[in-house]
Amino acid sequence: MKRSDTRIRTTHVGSIIRPQALLDAAAKAKNSAADQHAFEEATRSSIAEVVKKQIASGIDIINDGEHGKSSWANYALTRMSGFEHRPNEMRPAVWLGRERFKFAEFMAKEFPRGAIGSPTDACIGPIKYTGQQSLKEALAAFKEGLKGANPDEIFYTAVAPASVGYDASQEHYKNDEDYVFAIANALAEEYKAIVDAGFVLQVDDAVLANMYDYLTEQSPKKYRDWAELRVAALNKALEGIPQDRVRYHICFGSWHVPHTSDAPLEEIVDLMLKVNAGAYSIEAANVRHEHEWHVWEKTKLPAGKILIPGVVTHHTTTVEHPRLVAERIARFAKLVGRENVIASTDCGFAQSEGVQRVHPQVMWAKFESLAEGARLASKELWG
Repeated sequence: MKRSDTRIRTTHVGSIIRPQALLDAAAKAKNSAADQHAFEEATRSSIAEVVKKQIASGIDIINDGEHGKSSWANYALTRMSGFEHRPNEMRPAVWLGRERFKFAEFMAKEFPRGAIGSPTDACIGPIKYTGQQSLKEALAAFKEGLKGANPDEIFYTAVAPASVGYDASQEHYKNDEDYVFAIANALAEEYKAIVDAGFVLQVDDAVLANMYDYLTEQSPKKYRDWAELRVAALNKALEGIPQDRVRYHICFGSWHVPHTSDAPLEEIVDLMLKVNAGAYSIEAANVRHEHEWHVWEKTKLPAGKILIPGVVTHHTTTVEHPRLVAERIARFAKLVGRENVIASTDCGFAQSEGVQRVHPQVMWAKFESLAEGARLASKELWG
């Protein structure tokens, strides 16, 4: 994994807004073999274009924009056996914690999923990885889209065990540990294939932090036990993969809600650092978490590790000024070492294929501001 050895390098969290042509093709994909073929062609074209746009906007470490996935997490359920979708069974959005009740009127109007929950899945049988062909095709499409491009480095995202089936009904395994480790064992195959393909693996894990409020309200120990188990399962899935080929992204949910129930970084940073990764990606630009740079005044980043703080956010349509971006970068560089910082976004801009956290023009403007801010910070930090 490349470091910021001579300048501040830039990256992002992964999900990039899909073009309308890809969304239209995805909507028709299951209609016929011809429509499926058209969707595959649209995906390849979209990946090639998003690769070019990332490089043109000044991003050093790029990915495929997740344009081959339906979502950041639920895609995994289509690559595993053992799960059954139950569209008529609704489960409450417990990952929103007490905000479901504190902001009930807001949820009902602005975020209905928070008010009424969402259709559930159920684990009804043994969990095994079945997505070998799907993953092979996705990686091949990305490699095809990279032809002619020369980015500093390339990453590819996959979901963490804690963020798979977290709100599913568990009806097969005798206990939570067996269930979580079965998911981890399945994901291990995906992780290895990504690294073997030559990409840096980014493991996405929003739910590890999202369950903090709901579980700590019952008891702090309940959350710690829940989270420790899932970190152990992730480390099991990462066995055999060099740490410097892994970056771990933890966030507080990309959804546009008040976020007053988010986990404090200081309460979960030790859990994050237990993950056997070479780099840690965190939210640090949105107004609920920007102050948490202070955490690194007391918490030491382990030797040889990299911190990937968000210095522009998906939460607002205001494009951050490059000088503000540079100031944010410099704060972290002075605390953990300039060579140990890669500047990034807080989270993705399209966690599922139909989502747009901001308008695409705004997203690309934020990427450009990120790149310019990194250039300004590099001048300050290297002279």
